[in-house]
Amino acid sequence: MRAELRGLTSELADIVGAHLLMAGQLIDTDPALAYRHAEAARRRAARLPVTREAAGEAAYAAGEYAAALTEFRALRRMNGGDEFVAAMADCERALGNPDKALALVKEGLKAQPEFTARVELRLVEAGARMDLGQADEALRVLRQELENGGGRGTRSSRIRLRYGYANLLEATGATADAERWFAAAAGMDVEGETDAAERVQALQGLVIDIDEDDLVGDDDVETAAEDSDESDAGDSADSDDDAQDGSDDGAEDSDESDASDDEDAADSGESLDREAVDDTLTDEGSDRDARDGVHQGDEDDSEDGHADPDELDADLGGERIDGPEG
Repeated sequence: MRAELRGLTSELADIVGAHLLMAGQLIDTDPALAYRHAEAARRRAARLPVTREAAGEAAYAAGEYAAALTEFRALRRMNGGDEFVAAMADCERALGNPDKALALVKEGLKAQPEFTARVELRLVEAGARMDLGQADEALRVLRQELENGGGRGTRSSRIRLRYGYANLLEATGATADAERWFAAAAGMDVEGETDAAERVQALQGLVIDIDEDDLVGDDDVETAAEDSDESDAGDSADSDDDAQDGSDDGAEDSDESDASDDEDAADSGESLDREAVDDTLTDEGSDRDARDGVHQGDEDDSEDGHADPDELDADLGGERIDGPEG
């Protein structure tokens, strides 16, 4: 990325680089905001492949398939590569063009890509076949890759191939086979890249959806109310007895406590005076701390959260700098 940014002015390179950095950090957690950052970088340096790639990937992650397709096409013209052909085909499929998706898949397969890239192309092809009502052909495409793949490709690609095949099996009603292939994907997916384990549980009927309102019936409510009334009545009777006993005891103890109170009054007066002074000092300190806190808060106030693209421009360069468009 730095090599491509060297063709820009120092100030513009800082702005574009900052937007690209934010796009990369946010694409998995907030793809919409990542796309805003990537698009801000693209507007300022549209002739750089790195900004086109970032904008395409962020748009794809955010579900902006038309924009993603435009960026991937531009990137393909710039560098002549086919690494995003599968993503382009998937964009066509998402836009309701399964035939165009199949045409792009065919182009990508002509280049004889390595196994991982071929899996992505085959997954898009199978999806497009399903869109066209060609379920048997969709299953055949993925089954053939499973039979020929062996242990080739990355672990992630092998997981995705098994998951995709299981998904098709479930969609066509072959739930027993789907459960088996979801289990195969889950066994490999130690990092939880997919929800294969949850899909297995769902097919096994282990997912229980309980309405909490149904846990307590009308009969249970009535029984609880009756028990509560009986308990309240018993507590009231015990309380009356305790009150009578307390009244008798209080009369006998009153004279003794009066004398003791007179003796304690003198001692407590001095203690109360000291406590009043301590309270006053504490209040003054609290007021002083509160005033200091107000000033400190004014200095430290800042808004948490991810940087907004427009605010980032202001922090980095003040005025927005527009680069060449392509």
